[in-house]
Amino acid sequence: MKWCGKTFIALFAAFSCAASAQSYPARPVTLIVPFSAGGSTDIVARILAQEMGASLGKSVIVENLTGGGGVIGWNSVAKAAPDGYTLLTAELSFAIAAGLIPNLPYDPKKSFTHIATAVSVPHALVVHPSVKANTLQEFVALVKASPGKFNYGSGGNGTNTHLGSELLKSLAGIDMVHIPYKGAGAVLQDLMAGQVQSLISSVPTVLPHVKSGKLRALMVTSEKRVSVLPDVPSARDAGLPEMVMTFWVNIAAPAGTPQPIVERLNKEVIAALARPGTQTRLADLGLDPIGSTAPEAAKLVDDEMQRWDAVIKAARIKAD
Repeated sequence: MKWCGKTFIALFAAFSCAASAQSYPARPVTLIVPFSAGGSTDIVARILAQEMGASLGKSVIVENLTGGGGVIGWNSVAKAAPDGYTLLTAELSFAIAAGLIPNLPYDPKKSFTHIATAVSVPHALVVHPSVKANTLQEFVALVKASPGKFNYGSGGNGTNTHLGSELLKSLAGIDMVHIPYKGAGAVLQDLMAGQVQSLISSVPTVLPHVKSGKLRALMVTSEKRVSVLPDVPSARDAGLPEMVMTFWVNIAAPAGTPQPIVERLNKEVIAALARPGTQTRLADLGLDPIGSTAPEAAKLVDDEMQRWDAVIKAARIKAD
């Protein structure tokens, strides 16, 4: 029996891949969060790392690798060995960056393997209490009556908080002035001080300030109301169903990660999200566990890239 060199190499690679998957993980796994500690993405990462580490039998270490609006963290994973030991939290900003930032050092569609969508949560439109509007309709009418005089804050140019308000402007036909800040914390401080008048941000970010009465929520950007803000209308209830917008967190790995390892990690993410303790912790933050398949996670990212690319082009938004 004669063996072709290419056939032998392919069989050897397949055998090595299978053997590697069977012994995985043999050492701790690193989960890269491209943003600072304390945000929604970081919180999700730490909850999953704790649960997955216990079931994998090896620690899952969260590393906050910040800079470049997320690019440094994303690129580090794109360039990492595809062996399952370097993972990524890819979220809404990851999809936005694909259409916003030219000449990325990685290919946003080809450099990653998406393993699972872990959580999803809507955003909320919040205003300072001095704004004389208790509903979305009243807010839209107020802004239309004084075009260009109302402003909205964001965590920075091209962030989800920026694009969310641009989407609202487009759908509602209103004119507001964008005031960009360097991070969600800074814009929240000025919003509560009345320096800016409105903000669209993820529910966990604004939830404590709405509950304390420092901010007023006019809408959550979901098809249904959320349990942590039951009195706040959904986008559909508010009469703007096209405004459905979610903040999501995917777990991803470098492209080329062996399929058996992807499947193992997908099962671990789903199992972690199914545990009652995890669900309670996420629910308290207003986060919905998803636990999708790998193909579903990849489709979500692709759909979101297309959607936000269209918003970026329509609003002529440029990266800083």
